Amino acid sequence: MPDTPRKKNIIGKPGGGKRPNNQVWVFISLIILVFAISFFTNQDAGTPVTIAKFEGMLKSGDVQQVVVVTDKGYVEVYLKPEAKQNAKYQPDLEKKGPFSFGSGPDYVIEGIEREYFLKKYDEFIEKQNIVDAPTPKFEKRPNVMDFLGTYGFLILIIVLFWFMMRRMTGNAGPGGQIFNIGKSRAALFDAENKVKITFDNVAGLDEAKEEVREIVEFLKNPSKFTKLGGKIPKGALLVGPPGTGKTLLAKAVAGEAAVPFFSLSGSDFVEMFVGVGAARVRDLFKQAKEKAPCIVFIDEIDAIGRSRGKGQMPGSNDERENTLNSLLVEMDGFATDSGVIILAATNRPDVLDNALLRPGRFDRQISIDKPDIVGREAIFKVHLGPIKMSKDIDAKKLSAQTPGFAGAEIANVCNEAALIAARRDKKAVDMQDFQDAIDRVIGGLEKKNKIISPEEKEIVAYHEAGHAVAGWFLEHADPLVKVSIVPRGAAALGYAQYLPKEQFLYQTEQLIDEMCMTLGGRAAEQIIFGKISTGALSDLERVTKVAYSIVTVYGMNDKIGNVSFYDSKQNDYAFNKPYSEATAKVIDEEVKQIISDAYSRTITLLTEKREQLEILAKELLKKEIIFQSDLEGLIGERPFEKQTTYEAFTNNNGQDQPDKEASEGKEEVVAEPPAIPAADAESKDSTKESE
Repeated sequence: MPDTPRKKNIIGKPGGGKRPNNQVWVFISLIILVFAISFFTNQDAGTPVTIAKFEGMLKSGDVQQVVVVTDKGYVEVYLKPEAKQNAKYQPDLEKKGPFSFGSGPDYVIEGIEREYFLKKYDEFIEKQNIVDAPTPKFEKRPNVMDFLGTYGFLILIIVLFWFMMRRMTGNAGPGGQIFNIGKSRAALFDAENKVKITFDNVAGLDEAKEEVREIVEFLKNPSKFTKLGGKIPKGALLVGPPGTGKTLLAKAVAGEAAVPFFSLSGSDFVEMFVGVGAARVRDLFKQAKEKAPCIVFIDEIDAIGRSRGKGQMPGSNDERENTLNSLLVEMDGFATDSGVIILAATNRPDVLDNALLRPGRFDRQISIDKPDIVGREAIFKVHLGPIKMSKDIDAKKLSAQTPGFAGAEIANVCNEAALIAARRDKKAVDMQDFQDAIDRVIGGLEKKNKIISPEEKEIVAYHEAGHAVAGWFLEHADPLVKVSIVPRGAAALGYAQYLPKEQFLYQTEQLIDEMCMTLGGRAAEQIIFGKISTGALSDLERVTKVAYSIVTVYGMNDKIGNVSFYDSKQNDYAFNKPYSEATAKVIDEEVKQIISDAYSRTITLLTEKREQLEILAKELLKKEIIFQSDLEGLIGERPFEKQTTYEAFTNNNGQDQPDKEASEGKEEVVAEPPAIPAADAESKDSTKESE
């Protein structure tokens, strides 16, 4: 869901107003001061005068004082007060400017050496026999430029150091000085700047909403629970894949709760200075206890909550561990006060420290998985609200077309559909725009101008036709939706889309049929052309992972037995395999045998159905895109009676089958031979994946 604009309140700044950029004003003031000093100094400088005119002033007895500036090579002449009233001096005195303070010389003899001036001065006095002539004084006059030349570099170093300190502290706390580096960076949301997002804006997460709604209700009406002896949970950890709505749910809690809400990320505790992270944790909980009852939300808590002791050198001091220790103590330590509830979110629960996950710190772990077809329909309805749609838009069909999509991906599909419709100058977004948007999200941008040779295009057509025919005549394969040989993305020359069933458990037959369908592209190339291409890279990668999962993860192989080498914690520091070299050899042999059997089975199937393969490939070369309804007309109906997810969802018994559906199950053809990666023997749990 789109974020509602909100006004943040930074702790220490009531009202949440933006801090003025103080360092900018300081620099501007210094520049103005330097120019002002130089300007006023120049304004107080005397009027230039020749040596002859100076001798006339001296002869008339108007000179009060003569100052020889030894380091600048000029002479300052000061007139007597009564002489300044003389009309012949008034024009020169008025040139000194309106900003003159009257303390400077009245006249200046420029460009004259000290010895030459003194010689001429003595000769003139002796010649004119002037008795009351002033005795010259000798002074030095350093100006602003001299000062900057002497101390400018030191000032520059001090200013740069001060600026770097402010940058490293991030202006934390009042004034943002270095002494406030340990202040918390949490944003505070209270009654004055409340978040506008509520639980109504969160769709597809009904179970998770019930969990956090209870926390909000406890804060609003604690007597309902305390009268039965219940205690409020101290913390709840939101766990789930990226884009499923963890942060959005936390925003909804902030909008629903009638208590102060602190929000920050795990990286806000990380700093280059030792002890700063722990200080910020202490400051955060100090402010939270002052606002209790309140809620503290820490997003991406794995930044500071990783397991301690892994990868640390002996005798080293890990700043992240110190921060985590401080967090553990504040959450449930000896002097912990009640009234502060911790919400946290992460998509890496496997790396978190066990002490952080125990009850008393995080009493609840709320799992937020990718939504099912019912949840996707609810999410589509939320995102379709602000879109101007045509009458043919059906949220149920869209939810069936997007298995495995998270909430963020559904939002992206809706936005892409609106952009595509606007690009086509339509007045409303129709179903075709959504189908194109789903293709855009799944397969990438359509490469309309990509030049493909006829030979390559024919290979791509038979490759994709092989996928389609193999899947069409395999009972446990996912039903085909669309086959395309239109180039998309960086390397995909074609793809086939399927509509996987919403299921969580897979049997051996289903996995084997899926492997045969995936190998259909390469098998078709072998049958038709008698040789193979590099286009099956993604197919082989997928098949290899499934085969290794059958043997090493799910215990579905008779020779290896009911053994699983899968590490649910994904220990990155395990350098040794959990089985011997002899077992590894058996695993490799069994994986190779499974893939070989699946490939042979696919070759046999496509050889029997070669006529259908030829028909479908030629139609692909002609139309470039073929839908499920076209397949039924070309090669007959699928010989298996199985309802699709959409049919079961709508209870239409297959009568309302969408013929242009899309899903994320796709096979890609790679045109250019890239560096083929080694097969990954340690496959992840894929029971919930639709690919």
